[in-house]
Amino acid sequence: MTSAADRSGVHAPLASGREKFVGHAAMVLFAFLIAWSFSLGALAVPHIGSAPLNAVRFVIGTAMIGIVAAVLRPADLRLPAAPWRFAILGSLMATYFVTMFVALKITDPVSTGAVFTLGPLMATVFGYFVLHQKPTPVILVSLVFAGLGSLWVIFKGDVDAILAFQVGTGELIFLVGCAAHALYAPMVKRLNRGEPVLIFTFWTLFATMLWISAYGAPQIVATDWTAMPPIVWGVIAYLAIFTTAGTFFLVQFASLRLPASKVLSYVYLTPVFIIFMEGFLGHGWVELPILAGALVTVLGLVVLAFSAD
Repeated sequence: MTSAADRSGVHAPLASGREKFVGHAAMVLFAFLIAWSFSLGALAVPHIGSAPLNAVRFVIGTAMIGIVAAVLRPADLRLPAAPWRFAILGSLMATYFVTMFVALKITDPVSTGAVFTLGPLMATVFGYFVLHQKPTPVILVSLVFAGLGSLWVIFKGDVDAILAFQVGTGELIFLVGCAAHALYAPMVKRLNRGEPVLIFTFWTLFATMLWISAYGAPQIVATDWTAMPPIVWGVIAYLAIFTTAGTFFLVQFASLRLPASKVLSYVYLTPVFIIFMEGFLGHGWVELPILAGALVTVLGLVVLAFSAD
């Protein structure tokens, strides 16, 4: 028998070296899948609102995880104990998605990307208060360097643009969402009571779907779903399978094996992957100074990955 503290993850034994390696690999894959969603999502935005798009992707993603869980772990697919845990986790992720799209109506993607770089540092703070995870100086320095490299890439190496950055209403709204996203990683480990990752992912997705559907209900009802071009359904399929069901599973999986600071640090890889994807797709390569910023990000994450927890 394990105690409640053990099941919550607060006093659980440290993950083995192999588990940590798999956790890091999961988050690299997470960043890769997220990076593709930016290019693909741009194709659907002109045809559908953000709330309906997110609602339907979560409906499909939740259904897919539910089907897989019903096949692989049918005995575990029942209403879990203390369902309020999933209401909390779902509200955190719904807050992130909603505030992101609200902020994008007020400010620009570059500004929201800059705010997003605060996520790993906020996750480190939340990891300390929620799980008593004390980051080492190496982890903190690595996070700062990786974040600076990511900022350099986001602003395309334009020092004047970086200095001109101002915090407005949109940035403050998205800061709330980023804080919710940062809190999510340590809360996964804190609220898990030994459920299999697949089952835990299903109920978290289900709760997130309910929150987002409630927020976007008027837009969802007003959307003419029969008029959607095929590209929209193709993008929705990718978002539902890979960047909803897939990434939720990967974050839950990694959060049970790595400190919160290391889990969210991999979001810094997203702009790096986008750079290389755009280049390999023939859309042009960025200038060398921007590639240097990407290299700084990668090196910072390598040091972070190999540093002691």
